Amino acid sequence: MAPGHVAYGLGAQYGLRINAETVAAWERGLELPSEYELIALAGVLWCAPGELLTAARTLREHRVSRELAVDELAARVGMATTAYLRMEESGRWRGNERQSAALSEALGLTPAEFVTATGREEELAELLRSAVSTRWQAYVRPVAKLVPLDRQLLQGVLEQLYSDYQTLMVSTLSWSSTGADRPGGTGAGGRAFLDRIVDRFWLTTDG
Repeated sequence: MAPGHVAYGLGAQYGLRINAETVAAWERGLELPSEYELIALAGVLWCAPGELLTAARTLREHRVSRELAVDELAARVGMATTAYLRMEESGRWRGNERQSAALSEALGLTPAEFVTATGREEELAELLRSAVSTRWQAYVRPVAKLVPLDRQLLQGVLEQLYSDYQTLMVSTLSWSSTGADRPGGTGAGGRAFLDRIVDRFWLTTDG
């Protein structure tokens, strides 16, 4: 179907005043349809909304791909609809650990998808950087609030990352060092490790 045909179908079947240029912009990823427009688009194309979201990243995209209404998902999470909707629109999740676990289950999110969808990647990165360069034990609880993982597994992952980082730092230490590569320093090896700390976290979790 050409963009013009899709635009016509959106108007004829759903009463949407969408032109062919807008449809083309959706196809190229230059613009994003609203939730109702996405549902209507799926109807015109005879497919499920989730099939149009090849790589859902936000809470809204994951919810729409599961064909869940806002009030239905809010009820599953144990939260008022208005409170959930504010978080979805802002891209910042503020639910507690129980609500986070319920959200992950309802949307079928992996821990990594959960962190991305709730806008917590940079916050997680900062906690992990601190955990590997100081005392990892102090960061088990803060990280657990961001990532829906078993606490025992999380402890093992943080301990392993701490060990890997400290081993790297010690291996680069020499008497002639200026201190840049000392534990907690900012040498090239340490910076590379810390820059990819979230990726290392997920790899260690899967391993």
